[in-house]
Amino acid sequence: MSEKSILIVDADIISLNYLIRMVRKQQYSAVGANSGKEGLITAWRDQPELILFDPSLQDILPEEFLLKLRRDARTANTPILALSSDPDTRMKDACLQAGCTEYLVKSGEVVEALPETISRLLGAEQEPVVQEFASGQEPVSAMEEKLAAEDGHLIVFLSAKGGTGTSSLCANYAMTIHNNKPEASVVVVDLVLPIGSVAPIVGYEGDVDLVTISELPSDQISGEYFHKHLPEMELWQFQLLAGATDPERANDLKVARIPEIISALQQSYDFVIVDLGRSLSRISLPIIQKADLLVLIMSTDQSTITLTKTVLDYFHAQGVQSQNIFAILNRAVGLEGLTKAEAEKIIDLPIKTALPYMGSNFALANNLNQPIILKYPEDTAAIVFKDTANKMIASTTKLRSSQKPAILDL
Repeated sequence: MSEKSILIVDADIISLNYLIRMVRKQQYSAVGANSGKEGLITAWRDQPELILFDPSLQDILPEEFLLKLRRDARTANTPILALSSDPDTRMKDACLQAGCTEYLVKSGEVVEALPETISRLLGAEQEPVVQEFASGQEPVSAMEEKLAAEDGHLIVFLSAKGGTGTSSLCANYAMTIHNNKPEASVVVVDLVLPIGSVAPIVGYEGDVDLVTISELPSDQISGEYFHKHLPEMELWQFQLLAGATDPERANDLKVARIPEIISALQQSYDFVIVDLGRSLSRISLPIIQKADLLVLIMSTDQSTITLTKTVLDYFHAQGVQSQNIFAILNRAVGLEGLTKAEAEKIIDLPIKTALPYMGSNFALANNLNQPIILKYPEDTAAIVFKDTANKMIASTTKLRSSQKPAILDL
């Protein structure tokens, strides 16, 4: 009996290679394509028994990709499974309407169950797919809709105590958010005072920083200026507004300009990701109160968890809602300490993600200025980073639909 063949189409080469290896371990024949057009050519040439694809394709809209497959007799009835890095329900609806057999959002649980899902789809009898369109009518694309008609999503990273890896996680999650949602524009703002923390992690040594921007005239603080002048960290897939390079320079920061800068960035980027480190002050509190999502980083030692509880009580007193807080337990810096359940009991808040221990890999990736998911793509942590980034995207989208944004003022 010959092996059943599966075509995997994914623009993310790390994810593509991982899925190919997984499928082959299940004794299926697997071939990969990292673009939609290559996927179409391969599908029509090889006529696989199943097509597995991530809709976040960079060269063709997912609906167009699906419609081309369904309109060709060679793939009209082939089961098509979307394993998506985009949790947006609009994307799901658009893909299913265009002929996708099943749509799943990437997560640790979904990936674990993938062999069973594939087996079920290969064993099922596919009903003929019929797509009817009026003459000259073009399919409506969910991807043509903007992330939102409002300002970009504001995600703030902070911790109650130093040494939790907050700045590194901020940079890595910003990169992973763009990796999972490549059509989105992402900017990272380093507000760690008095010395910025993100630039050394991503390898930036330029002159443009938060102090420089705060000294600009108001008419220059615009999306056009940011997109042109903020450094593009190519490996990290985001633009960076770096923090001050030394305490003396930080003294020149025009603090009153920060709300204006953040608001202008939100009008220009889909995701504005702010690193506050452990900075809790009159400068940072308005940003925390405005954030769509507050990512609170904890290590596993008792003192950090206790301080985190104190900070959480303060946030609640200042009107920050629990639903806007995304708690992460960073076990990457060591195995010792409290368990996730013990930490949750102390802070009285669910911990959304517990990062696995990475040994020396965490520090090594930082020293080499490389993102975790690129440096160690096969490490469990890489899968967890991608899964958590999707949860962050889903959380901000859900919260935006139920809340009105606050006014940022100092």
